[in-house]
Amino acid sequence: MMDKETLLRTARFQTPDYIPMTFHVNQACWENYDQAALQDLIMEHSRLFPDYIPHRLPYIPDYPPYADAALPFTDPWGSVWKTSMSGIIGAVVEHALDSWEKFDGFKAPDPEKTTHWGPIDWEQEASGSNPIGFFSCLRSGEIGHGHTFLKLIDLRGYTNLMFDMMDEEPKLLRLIGMVEEFNLGLAGNFLNRAKVAWLGFAEDLGMQQGPMLSPDLFRKYIKPSYKKLMKLTKDAGAVVHMHSDGDIKTLFDDILDCGVEVLNVQDLVNGIDWLEHEAKGRVCLDLDVDRQGLTYSGSPAQIDELIRQEVSRLGDKRGGLMLIYGLYPGVPLENARALMDAMERYTGYFS
Repeated sequence: MMDKETLLRTARFQTPDYIPMTFHVNQACWENYDQAALQDLIMEHSRLFPDYIPHRLPYIPDYPPYADAALPFTDPWGSVWKTSMSGIIGAVVEHALDSWEKFDGFKAPDPEKTTHWGPIDWEQEASGSNPIGFFSCLRSGEIGHGHTFLKLIDLRGYTNLMFDMMDEEPKLLRLIGMVEEFNLGLAGNFLNRAKVAWLGFAEDLGMQQGPMLSPDLFRKYIKPSYKKLMKLTKDAGAVVHMHSDGDIKTLFDDILDCGVEVLNVQDLVNGIDWLEHEAKGRVCLDLDVDRQGLTYSGSPAQIDELIRQEVSRLGDKRGGLMLIYGLYPGVPLENARALMDAMERYTGYFS
């Protein structure tokens, strides 16, 4: 539910006509809910799904190889992934560089030929209307969830990486340089060949309480790459979007210093109070609505109140607020309906 002008005016605090709302239905839902009921629910909410084309039922999703439970997936860096539920990206079960003994001769993928997930034809993307993006209303891109910090974890494993950072392992700086060079190549292709107006940098940095690495380690090993990627994007005139799950309060100032313009951040993990007093007005909030607690086990009335509180406390007539919700298996459909109803109801709160 958005158009290009409103989206950009929201990101730039230029008084949009409404609050952009996105409701994403994960592919796994089609094998875990009654398909007719799920499709009816989508079709009843045309403001959220204006371009939805009904599936012919029964619908069998076409899962990408990295989200298919039938087979393990080896990514372009050589790490092996498995998932237990098709439609949802799993976890690395074999780290390509679990030992530094494997580093000699190790090569990064070629950003002219592949993303972090698989092959890409940049000529085809350049001619398309919406390359690997979030929106149908403007050209957008995303360089790959887990592009820097999580990519290092994918390659080394979390424990190994933490020891590498604390021990100031010299090979780590070489590996970071390889990852950075690949990411800059990807970002450059999105900006210069695909001509995106919005580029996303998705990277989970937080846990349920606190970040996965200290602010000092973030500044030393991760922030320099972020700054280069985001400067490249801003210099090209594109909007810099970043996503991070988890509690990132202690990293917030450093994240903004990298050049982030739109921040997709979880609501209840970071807290509406903190978001209202520390983040509102400093960056456009692409608010990730709770998927772990209240929307899973709460009542429809509680869900409506949550959305109303978020819009009224974090929104502003000047803009700077978007909301997104991702539906995954396990959430009752009556709660999904309550979310859809509330998002359509409050989209015009500041009109």
